[in-house]
Amino acid sequence: MNRPLFNSHSLAARLEIGWAHGTLLAHRGRRGYRMERYDMGRFFAEGWSNPRTDYISLVRGLDSRRALAPYVTDIHLLEMTHSFS
Repeated sequence: MNRPLFNSHSLAARLEIGWAHGTLLAHRGRRGYRMERYDMGRFFAEGWSNPRTDYISLVRGLDSRRALAPYVTDIHLLEMTHSFS
């Protein structure tokens, strides 16, 4: 799947695809939201949710390396490589 196809799906479908086929890279908080970044193979997916209500307001595909910048300090590459051993 590519980013444009992913983004053409409904919010609910993007959420299901991300959970089923993505690898969680990192999460962070901002302005009362919890944001999670997933590696989807050819692009990244980002989900925004309200941790108090568990309401998911946004799931989108991104393909820019700059999109990873806010997560860089939270992504532990060594831990990720152990899962491939």
